[in-house]
Amino acid sequence: YPTNALKYNLTWSTDGLINEYLNPCEALVGGQRVSLAPLEDLEGFALDGVDYECFNTSGGLGTLGETLEGKARRVSYRTIRYPGHRDILRLLLTGLGLERRRDLLKDIFEHALPRTDQDVVVVFCTATGMIDGALREVSFLNKSLSAEVAGKRWSAIQITTAAGVCGVLDMVRSGHLPGRGFIGQEQV
Repeated sequence: YPTNALKYNLTWSTDGLINEYLNPCEALVGGQRVSLAPLEDLEGFALDGVDYECFNTSGGLGTLGETLEGKARRVSYRTIRYPGHRDILRLLLTGLGLERRRDLLKDIFEHALPRTDQDVVVVFCTATGMIDGALREVSFLNKSLSAEVAGKRWSAIQITTAAGVCGVLDMVRSGHLPGRGFIGQEQV
């Protein structure tokens, strides 16, 4: 658990992190593709006795918006953090104007936030809709921790990123996916 005021440790690309926090967020609202503001739609929840918050961030929806337009009412990509993180970010980005100074924000993050490979990746998806004539809710949860793989310590974000790539390669190798051309994440 991070001990700094931002309740966050760096685990991957600082530029990618800043893009998530500042770029518009593709989403489906009312079945239509829209652009949402990053850091909005704050929600809190608890998982395994640990409190979290989540909010809009950019970059994770991929081709799902296009594929599910008109078929799903609401689809959005949100980032999960420890409570209080989003409010401090808003102070830094809007209150202090660092949203206009990405270079300075990157410098501050890289010199003030420690790096760690002891991270946690939480994937939590919930869908509500009709199944066999009844309103149902189905959820998926996966919580990944850093681990030793082949004698080397890997962060949870490294493991989960590699697992997705390896899974797709295995599906191509076994003939479950075409060997060439674009494949959207929802086809996997």
